[in-house]
Amino acid sequence: MVSAFVLLISSCQSAILPNSQPLVEKIYLFNGLDLTNWEKTDYAGKGEVRVDDNGSLILEMGAELSGVHWKGAPLPVQNYEIHLQAKRTMGSDFFCGLTFPYKESHATLILGGWGGSLIGISSIDDFDASENETGDAYIFEDNQWYDIRLRATDSEISVWINDEQVIDCEVEGRKVAMRYGEIEMSVPLGICTYATTGVIREVFLKEI
Repeated sequence: MVSAFVLLISSCQSAILPNSQPLVEKIYLFNGLDLTNWEKTDYAGKGEVRVDDNGSLILEMGAELSGVHWKGAPLPVQNYEIHLQAKRTMGSDFFCGLTFPYKESHATLILGGWGGSLIGISSIDDFDASENETGDAYIFEDNQWYDIRLRATDSEISVWINDEQVIDCEVEGRKVAMRYGEIEMSVPLGICTYATTGVIREVFLKEI
């Protein structure tokens, strides 16, 4: 009877496996130890950038922008997701400005701008996050971790916060570009804050 039961389970598993989805490899971009493959971005009035004993990237409050940008191998420019965890520990502006590649251009996801609650993509058709349809209000609590997921496909940019979709923007045939100014130093991939201390960890990429 036991042998028959084991055989039945094995048969069921064999029947399921051919239909299972292949695992998507996570490519970790931040090792939690140091700034390997990253460089401190030389913004005017930048705050201190360091890795703490908990393996988190600390972007200390500066006069304006503080952050890092990617110096490693080339990254995909479409059909990928970037995941990270972020929290604000001090300040009232954006604690995560995630600059990402999109085809031949780049854009920035803003989390917590304009007094601490604005989210959105800068820029779409030359309109900033506060001016285009991706802009919205989201209440962020200090010292609380938020799971962030950004997906860039051929025709769409989507964002989730704690598994809640907050941005779903069709961008096919539209202009996706960086806002003019120092933020352009964040390409091809960058993370920054504005007059705010942000903490970042678990940064990885998945091709989709």
